[in-house]
Amino acid sequence: MGFGVRQLPLLESESIKMIRYAIDHGVNYLDLGCPYDMRQHERLTRLIGRALQDGYRQKIRVAASLPAFLINASPDFERYLNNQLTWLQTDRIDFFLLSGLNRETWPRLQGLDILSRAEGAMRDGRIDRPGFSFHDDFQTLRGILDAYDNWALCQFQYSYMDVDHHPGVGGLKYAADKGLAVVIAEPLRWGRLTKEPPESVAKVWASASQERKLSEWGLRWVWNHPEVATVVSDMSTMEQVVENVALAGSAEADSLTVQEQVLISRVRDAYRKLSSIPCTACRGCMPCPEGIDVPRIFELYNDAIMYGDVETARSIYRIEQHSTDSCNECGACVKACGKEITIPDWLKKAHQLLAEHG
Repeated sequence: MGFGVRQLPLLESESIKMIRYAIDHGVNYLDLGCPYDMRQHERLTRLIGRALQDGYRQKIRVAASLPAFLINASPDFERYLNNQLTWLQTDRIDFFLLSGLNRETWPRLQGLDILSRAEGAMRDGRIDRPGFSFHDDFQTLRGILDAYDNWALCQFQYSYMDVDHHPGVGGLKYAADKGLAVVIAEPLRWGRLTKEPPESVAKVWASASQERKLSEWGLRWVWNHPEVATVVSDMSTMEQVVENVALAGSAEADSLTVQEQVLISRVRDAYRKLSSIPCTACRGCMPCPEGIDVPRIFELYNDAIMYGDVETARSIYRIEQHSTDSCNECGACVKACGKEITIPDWLKKAHQLLAEHG
């Protein structure tokens, strides 16, 4: 079990108590998350640094992220790494992740020779091993893994709703076969898989003979994969910490029965039937000349509809700083779309829904 810190409570004493309880009960991976808001990230990272005093730093492996959107020149790597070390009150970060790698950002970072910077930081002891977080398809993941032999870790979103994309079970198995530790983020899809499901999905869950919380079903499905090294859960209350630590202690790979796996497949199908836009996130429409991440916006829109949870989708839309204002309806994306989706029209609908109150 890994501890994600993005949802920690504002009360510092409670946050420190939660982190130390988790470490005392076997959690050994701490994920600082992606710093979309740098001031908030600095505050949170300094809090983590205080929580890891009194010998706790030696008991945990810390993963810090350098988002691709912050890297505009090679020296950006050094500046951001040194800031992280200062805020954490440490002289070493266990895993330093290049965050947000995909088919657009990876070639740019290669051109900036960022991996040479990482190698230098390993030689002088500021970081132990390099890794990356990822949100794209299997082919792109394979290209990144094959391009560099010293990756220690890759982290990506994976839940029972992500079995065949971003990069799905194929990416999970390929990365593990390459010898990387695979860290899973968002196993409960920002908590949406724990909320009261739509009626059609609830009927499928009701057919289960064994009573489990929705959160337990979601976590056990991910833990069922032997290729998974650890699962990061963003926790906001001590109750969640205690519950998740206990679940992790009893989780085993290959422990779900065939009937249980079939049940979750039926739940997945029930959710997917609620999807509005038939986008498969093939990214054939990318890159957009105006810099709009069409597949990601469509994913957020579909998630809002499927899970009946508009507010979470709006929050992510805002955090990731999406906008469709620059769309000039040039039609390039429509011509490239194998599904013949009327992309500009759907972008307007998505923005109208997701940008409200933003």
